[in-house]
Amino acid sequence: MKKRYDVVMALNYYAPYVSGLTEAARVVAESMAAEGKKVLVVTCRHDSTLPTREVVNGVMVHRTPVVARIGKGLISPLFVPAAIRFGRMAHVVNLHLPMIESGPISVGLRGVPIVLTYQCDISLPPSVFNRLQSTVMDWSNAIAMRLSSAIAPSSDDYARASRLAALIVPPKEVPISPPTRLRDGGKPSFRRGDGMHVGFLGRLVEEKGLEYLVEGFRKFDDPEARLLIGGDYLKVAGGSVVEKVRAAMGNDTRIELLGFLADDQLDDFYASLDVFALPSVNSFEAFGIVQVEAMKVGVAALASDLPGVRTPVRNTGFGVVVARKNSGAITEGLRELAASPPDRIAGAAAANHWYSDEITTREYSELFDRVRADGK
Repeated sequence: MKKRYDVVMALNYYAPYVSGLTEAARVVAESMAAEGKKVLVVTCRHDSTLPTREVVNGVMVHRTPVVARIGKGLISPLFVPAAIRFGRMAHVVNLHLPMIESGPISVGLRGVPIVLTYQCDISLPPSVFNRLQSTVMDWSNAIAMRLSSAIAPSSDDYARASRLAALIVPPKEVPISPPTRLRDGGKPSFRRGDGMHVGFLGRLVEEKGLEYLVEGFRKFDDPEARLLIGGDYLKVAGGSVVEKVRAAMGNDTRIELLGFLADDQLDDFYASLDVFALPSVNSFEAFGIVQVEAMKVGVAALASDLPGVRTPVRNTGFGVVVARKNSGAITEGLRELAASPPDRIAGAAAANHWYSDEITTREYSELFDRVRADGK
């Protein structure tokens, strides 16, 4: 079959939906398109107002109709056939996991080089149905891993802790950090005084552990300190935990819910912070693009001791790692950062040395070229 695309990516959600997974795919896709490569994204039409086909910043996007939803899961019967049909027209296919359809897609693409971007293990609340869903997801992802040419986890730290660690091994394993932008030049327009400003940015969902951050901050006894929580809680797949967060906030006027922040507000948001907190509680978080973007402009990180999430702090030394699901540990971490603030310039330099859009895009481009060459 004649190859019409350099790369076909397949994932359940894509822009304009915003999550760490979708942003990682979008940045790599758009960067490769800007280099003149033909990139097609096959995804589900998570919003019925979106067009079935369009070109977004040079990337061709094909969306399949969604007939039902189960929590965050989208049921789109045409997604697998579309991923296989277009994937056969590509030199390389890039699947973004976890994705329950990854196994059938990979079986249908036999003979086409497949690169898996393994974002994280699925982590769901305990129930019989969710255990079944997790088992099927792991089984499907395992099939895809066995049939793939390469597997790119966000870090070796996360790969070693994954439930599928036995399959994510060299020479297939090629750790590549998600892309992170340098959001410098912002103005501290979100600051509310001279006290230490702690920030969070992300979807207000269960796995982020926001109630522990709020409880930990409330025990941080500085009346001038502020906690700024930015992120969508209205259009969140699976539902948000905003009411739980509000209950934890109580009457503490130092804490502010900012809601969704547009991309052009993020420079100012990061410029307003002294500490960026990522209090994630389970393996559904494997890196934290937002914490690294904050670090790159001189904001120290307070990160949960989770595989992958702790990696940027360990690599750069810029921040503290605290026990997960532990508000007391968060309080102590904030006190440590307030008493001995890390050097912002040195911390930013270390973060920019380790992470960037350019580094990630180059590593993916080299990996795609290698598996394409090996597949000839």
